[in-house]
Amino acid sequence: MKPFLLFLVLLVAAAGCSQSSAQNENRESLDQSWEEIENKADGTTVRMFMWGGDEGINQYIDDWAAPRLKEQYGLTLERVPMDAPEFLQKLLNEKKAGENKGSTDIIWINGENFKNAKNSDLLYGPFTEKLPNFKNHINGDALDIQYDFGEKTEGLEAPWGKVQFVFHYDGAKVKDPPASLEELKKWAEDNPGKFTYPDANDFTGNAFLRHVFYESGGGADLFLKEGFDEELAASSSSDMWTYLNDLKPSLWKKGATYPNTLTELDRLYSSGEVWMTMGYNEARAESLIEKGIFPETTKSFVLDSGSLGNTHFLGIPFNTQNPEGAMTAINFFMSPEAQLAKYDSTYWGEGMAVDPETFNEEQKKKFNDIERGQSVLPQDVLQKALVPEVDAQYVNWLKENWLNEVAGKK
Repeated sequence: MKPFLLFLVLLVAAAGCSQSSAQNENRESLDQSWEEIENKADGTTVRMFMWGGDEGINQYIDDWAAPRLKEQYGLTLERVPMDAPEFLQKLLNEKKAGENKGSTDIIWINGENFKNAKNSDLLYGPFTEKLPNFKNHINGDALDIQYDFGEKTEGLEAPWGKVQFVFHYDGAKVKDPPASLEELKKWAEDNPGKFTYPDANDFTGNAFLRHVFYESGGGADLFLKEGFDEELAASSSSDMWTYLNDLKPSLWKKGATYPNTLTELDRLYSSGEVWMTMGYNEARAESLIEKGIFPETTKSFVLDSGSLGNTHFLGIPFNTQNPEGAMTAINFFMSPEAQLAKYDSTYWGEGMAVDPETFNEEQKKKFNDIERGQSVLPQDVLQKALVPEVDAQYVNWLKENWLNEVAGKK
């Protein structure tokens, strides 16, 4: 048995050394000049693993981005539809097995999935400071770039796009939308039954609570310093529970029940039972207006105290066989050209990760000429209101405590 055990130890050690060697070799790519990186990427294939459930997003990748990457950089982009938990499990299995030559080059990731990938050492980098478009068009000091749901990004993922929380209202019924949480409470009191929010188990309903949570605690910065802190949450939430309970009698059905999902709240809004809805995508009302689900008089507003922004990112797996191709493609995705195409509703219509103030005059004109729809707030208004997400564990904490502190109270 002793020789066999010795063989196993040596085998494991060899696998570990091989993996470490491969990772070191990959990271040497970061010592090259950007010109060398692009030259090395020419003629290679990049495999991008990403959620594939939206046809518009898929068309943006396949019909718009892939041909331009081929033409401009000689890169072949292959989109592989797969949910984040699946490809992260794949990477984790490869890491455990010592597989240092993976089949994945780019992953679309954020939030809890990023945190798990980072903590399991599944990511290549830090690489973002190597990318010209990150340095030229991204505000690296912004909290929503430095943190991903409370987790420090530390250059291990590059911002790709943003969505932002907004309230939607019927402009034919609401002439002067509230600008603060206190004004919202006053509006609900003056218009009983015409406002509500989804259950805290729903992502949008929980996001509404997080806005109140921020204000109750004095702002976002407090909750970003050390990740999740249960004692801090408890000590900072007193005003939140008071606010929500004071609001309750003015809600739809007097707060005796809440919509289970955003879809249910949207249904109440479209039927006129309530005069407001909400959502974590500043442009989402446009398609609902076009389909006749929302009234044509639908508009949006954000609160002066801030609007949660969710930035999503692109990362590179630890065992990519093509770090140069991955960095070249990600740099392209952050270019003004690619961001403007993604911003246009022809394909995707989502918010940009880059700052349009860094564009040249021609690019600024293209940006200003894009019509996102009358229900979508101007980019400068959204940017001014933007606040980052907290650690994802606060989401669960709010779910559990809202049931006891608000929903369960008579």
